[in-house]
Amino acid sequence: MSLLNLPLSSDLDRIGEQMHALAQAQLRLQGLLEAVLSITGALELPSVLRRIVRTAMDLSGARYGALGVLDEEGEFLAEFVPLGLSSQEMANLSGVELPRGRGLLGHLIHHPEPLRVAHMADHPEFVGFPPGHPPMRSLLGVAISVRDRVYGNLYLCDRADGKPFDNHDEGVILALAGTAGVAIENARLYQQARTSAEQFQRLLLPRLLDVSPFEARTIYRPAASPGHLGGDWYDAVKLPDGSCAAVIGDVVGHDLNAAAAMSQIRGMLRALSFGESTAPGSALSQLDRIMHMTAERLFTTACVARFEPSGEEWRLRWSSAGHPPPLLVLPDGTTRYLDAEPGLPLGVDTAARRPEHVRALPARSTVVFYTDGLVERRDEPLDHGLAALAATAARHAEAPLDELRDALAARQPGDGHDDMAVLILRTPARS
Repeated sequence: MSLLNLPLSSDLDRIGEQMHALAQAQLRLQGLLEAVLSITGALELPSVLRRIVRTAMDLSGARYGALGVLDEEGEFLAEFVPLGLSSQEMANLSGVELPRGRGLLGHLIHHPEPLRVAHMADHPEFVGFPPGHPPMRSLLGVAISVRDRVYGNLYLCDRADGKPFDNHDEGVILALAGTAGVAIENARLYQQARTSAEQFQRLLLPRLLDVSPFEARTIYRPAASPGHLGGDWYDAVKLPDGSCAAVIGDVVGHDLNAAAAMSQIRGMLRALSFGESTAPGSALSQLDRIMHMTAERLFTTACVARFEPSGEEWRLRWSSAGHPPPLLVLPDGTTRYLDAEPGLPLGVDTAARRPEHVRALPARSTVVFYTDGLVERRDEPLDHGLAALAATAARHAEAPLDELRDALAARQPGDGHDDMAVLILRTPARS
């Protein structure tokens, strides 16, 4: 009876092993699919590279992982992204130059086929580790190609279970490398599109003219979206009577149409508002009518202001077409938003009244004009962003404008989902 049962038992064992192997293969496939979604979901290149390494470590069970990016000649490593090192291991390597691609790493550079080594120290091209480097035994290396050119190499060391890397590990990591190449190319295209859009947007913005004895500084930063074009702009010019005219505006939209409309509206508003006798409200009313006649009816917010001599001080006259209120920063650090009646945005009602407002300004007063990208966050009330802007400006009330500009650019309360344009003007002492 035992002899009859032996083949059946062996068959069941074999079937069990096959089922286990199938289950493991399904888990690996599921992990690979999740890895593909994770890697391709990132667009910033540094994040993409780190995700590739972390995903490869998870799929293979490796304790350590790294991605080396080749230089333009493809001879050495220009970048090296290591993961898995503890804080102590990182501290032990402080001051040690990152790998350039010699020894086994160099072998993979010059022979871009998968490299699997159970005992690195036994390989003829192994050259040892630098002082402080943690001991590592096994290696799995795979090249990553972008557009048929080797972009870099993915290195994995020491499986957590102590076993050497096997055929299954190599197959999964090879599949991952193919996806990694696509993700890297997407990230590079994203960066190119973002850079091109920013360069084009800056070409549309005016070169700020000399407004001395007033001081002026500007900030422009595009939104984080790839290929983003926006309608934010600023402008300022000194007038023959010693006044200074300033404009900030935002055409609603994030595409080429918005950018083109912004350029046209900016040019028209410059011509209208920079006449010596043109009041800010009148300039906005005339612009609204011209936009209506020329079918340029894009929803647009803007603020036009004039800094005018007034005895020993200055007088600010401004009119807003639905734009965020300017921030006044006095020399003693007192801040106040000039949130008087704003008026309707342009492109809504050409017959609407354009209210004007007047405020006396002492010498060395600073006024910050901005678009909503500076202060808006999608997950917080607008008041939080406005309060943060005022606090930052107050801390730099007496500082040079360069410091205030840099502080606003570095600590912008907004979340980067929209363009940001800022015009900062400071009144001079009256002679």
